[in-house]
Amino acid sequence: MNAEEINAIYFGDVDLPLNPGRREFIKKLGAGLFIIFAVKPFGLMAEEEEDKVKREDFNLYLRIREDGRVECYTGKIEMGQGITTSLAQALAEELEVELNSIDMIMGDTDLCPYDAGTWGSMTTRFFDPILRAAAIEARMELLKLAATALKLPEDQLKAQNGSIVSTRDNSVKISYGALTKGKKLVKTVRRAPVFKKPAELKQVGKQVNATNALLKVTGKAKYSGDIHLPGMRYATIVRPPAHGCKLLSVDKSRAEAMEGVKVIIMENLVAALHTNPNVAANAAAAIQTEWSKPEVLANDKTIFKYLVEQGKETRIVEEKGNLDTGFAEADFVLEAEYHDGYKAHAPIETHTATACFEGDKLIIWASTQTPFGTRKELSTKLNLPLEKVQVKPILLGGGFGGKIYNNQAIEAAMLAKESGTPVQLAWTRAEEFMYDQFRHAAVMQIKAGVKKSGKIVAWKYNIYCAGNRGVNDFYGIPNLRSALYDKKGIHPFGTGAWRAPGNNTTTFARESHIDLLADKIGMDPLTFRLVNVSDSKMERTLRLAAKTFQYTTAKPGKNRGCGIALGFDAGTFVAIIAEVEVNPSTGVVKVLRVVCAQDMGQVVNPHGARVQTEGGITMGLGYALYEDVTFNWGEVTVKNFDTYEITTFSTTAPVEAVFVDDMNAPPQGGGEPAIICVGGAIANAVFHASGARVNQMPVTAERILEKLKR
Repeated sequence: MNAEEINAIYFGDVDLPLNPGRREFIKKLGAGLFIIFAVKPFGLMAEEEEDKVKREDFNLYLRIREDGRVECYTGKIEMGQGITTSLAQALAEELEVELNSIDMIMGDTDLCPYDAGTWGSMTTRFFDPILRAAAIEARMELLKLAATALKLPEDQLKAQNGSIVSTRDNSVKISYGALTKGKKLVKTVRRAPVFKKPAELKQVGKQVNATNALLKVTGKAKYSGDIHLPGMRYATIVRPPAHGCKLLSVDKSRAEAMEGVKVIIMENLVAALHTNPNVAANAAAAIQTEWSKPEVLANDKTIFKYLVEQGKETRIVEEKGNLDTGFAEADFVLEAEYHDGYKAHAPIETHTATACFEGDKLIIWASTQTPFGTRKELSTKLNLPLEKVQVKPILLGGGFGGKIYNNQAIEAAMLAKESGTPVQLAWTRAEEFMYDQFRHAAVMQIKAGVKKSGKIVAWKYNIYCAGNRGVNDFYGIPNLRSALYDKKGIHPFGTGAWRAPGNNTTTFARESHIDLLADKIGMDPLTFRLVNVSDSKMERTLRLAAKTFQYTTAKPGKNRGCGIALGFDAGTFVAIIAEVEVNPSTGVVKVLRVVCAQDMGQVVNPHGARVQTEGGITMGLGYALYEDVTFNWGEVTVKNFDTYEITTFSTTAPVEAVFVDDMNAPPQGGGEPAIICVGGAIANAVFHASGARVNQMPVTAERILEKLKR
């Protein structure tokens, strides 16, 4: 992306007044050079803006302090994806400072500018260029200040290691801190940035360990459950047996007989509070409740039939050519239906919040991906002005899209208000499973036509409840129709974003069917894909994966096989090749190794990109092989990790992550893309190893054995 394109997307007329709240904020911070940045709302922000956040508000503050330290204020949050490191690298690169001189202040709704939320692998794609532009503007302002201070023309000065230095005499220099000392300079970005060329990069592209790694491994990192306040009570909530229940009666007498216990009943919310969390839990167990139960319409076995019966076509994602013509030209036409059940986010840290009131102001530490959205929800639910709600920044112990939703924060705040004391609420694992916004269950129906030459000539794709992310064709199929089917309220409980939402599911179905076509005409799956792939970036990504894997053919060995899957997400092209061993007696799958190649443009931090890839694939092995939410309509029957299996140390495969070298391209997403291809690659590898074509995730041992018996 060149400077003109960046300018067209992100910038414009930014010579705007500060709104009063931001002006007061800058007054409080004291001296320094401030770069404020007005950005058009992008992505999901436009529809979800708060009433007081308009286009003229500011989305980024950059401050160079009198002591030379650099502060970056952003509404983004850190949840393990490593943006405290990669964003700081990009900032250090363009500002010409050391990485350890940067302080990232993230997610505090009183200090940081509005952000819609941290999701969708959008931070690096969209926020990185904004931050770099602010850094460039700061550098230009510092050059102006130094020209006056040093009495030298700007073209004889350069930025270097936190100072402005004479290009003719390195001993003539002045530090950033000295230039900003005693001054309060507020500037906006006024020009399209000219980013450094790849050959000029010193920080970007460098392997850097996470800047908060030491805090995490030593246990000093703070999460919502680590906040302890004077007089704080722990809350345990009495939950209904299923979603859709209504509270009919409560007997709290036994609980209230316990010393120090306070019972609060608010609409459907029944909670026991105590200064000891164990006492609060025991008190909640002593409360007798009666609930109404909703009608059971489907369970985890019948949900797929229900989705197809209830789903209505909502829109066409992509349509080209003529399907009738394509199927008439085909030598073979194959149809199949693919299923994927509900998946939980299952973060190690459950939803947690600690809330207190200081006078009439609510202060809350919440494990949330959406601090400003959470503030809005709290303001509405508790009838408080926005400025009377502060969501404080805190690390998240995993989010994956599940902590976009923050009912635990609402509950903690309501209980703090009603009790008059600080309250901490940490959902139990059973609550986490019950109230998680699951990844959608979905059905994919594919009918495809292929010629003996290997060319796919027709593709009809009906997608029930998985969405359109990653669905667009990169195989160059001339006759194609992809349509979405859904219905409001079709699911028995909450569903939502889940690490590349929907793309895991649709990629599994598409790549399974691609292998089905290849097998039908007797062509190697790698060759078949290369015959059809029409996108040059996808082709080079696939070739890199094959070269790294040392792939020759997909002919299965004794109970061993390898599988390929391709996908596209968050601007990144992905190719995965996995090798597995299937025990023919038990159906148990052992994943031997996984190679993942990605073209994500400029790789800001190769170490961070690699560990995100490894984490995504490890999580992906769970959804591919084990994870399945069992339920009886609104009643979720999985309660813990004994009934919801995730990838463990013993089942984690060696992962090799490689990246296409394209430092000239803009950076793309890295947190989500790798996970999308795991299910398809594993299902295809299982087929090549055993002959069992399992069309439902997870590809469990039971489903493999069932296919082998046929």
